Amino acid sequence: MIDPLLLTTAPIFTFEQQRRLTNASGFFFERGSRLFVVTSRHVMIDRPSRHFPDRIEIELHVDSENIARSTGFSIPLYRQGRSLWRQGMDSAGEIDVAVIEIERGALPQGTVYRAFNPEHLCKPDEHVEVGSSILIVGFPLGFHDTLHHLPVVRQAGLASSFGLRFQGEGYFLTDARTHRGGSGGPVVIRVKDKTEGVDGLPWQLLGVHSARLDVGTRDRQLDEALGLNCAWYADILLKLTEA
Repeated sequence: MIDPLLLTTAPIFTFEQQRRLTNASGFFFERGSRLFVVTSRHVMIDRPSRHFPDRIEIELHVDSENIARSTGFSIPLYRQGRSLWRQGMDSAGEIDVAVIEIERGALPQGTVYRAFNPEHLCKPDEHVEVGSSILIVGFPLGFHDTLHHLPVVRQAGLASSFGLRFQGEGYFLTDARTHRGGSGGPVVIRVKDKTEGVDGLPWQLLGVHSARLDVGTRDRQLDEALGLNCAWYADILLKLTEA
């Protein structure tokens, strides 16, 4: 028995031609008949660190009877010099979320995955209490179940008012121990009535984990890190996956 939440998320490896650069996390999102991989925008491109991959590779399960079977699936990031991913902007600037479409017909036969869809997003009138227990799914430092190729989850708490843009930015805060490699993973909360949920996936998609938050005034010798993280609101996916 595998929790379907673990099949929503896949490791992402970035490449410059054949040279492997970094690893991160991503998850599947469906919009009608279209399928996307969602991750952090800085996985696709990050000018400050001179990170310019030209393709990504995700690991896919290919046998529902043997979850240990998997294969790599390469997705180009550019075609004729133009980027193929979509990234968001708002009044405060760039949003650290990106999506890239997968051609369903190119998927290996027997591919096993679960995908969020717009019904998994919080409705505008839904209230999520501060301090609520939430999960961040991903591959911190690349760590995962290497036999079954499944991610791990980190327990987290909602650390700011959900629905309120923290400091005017398009994200909220989570309180969790996180590491590099987890960027792009989904931030979820269990549906309140504990039913089967939408399409048998009883989780609400709250956000996209981005990065740890630090304070410039922190004395690195005297003060511990805050342990807080940015999670961008998942409703940006409605804009990024429009036809």
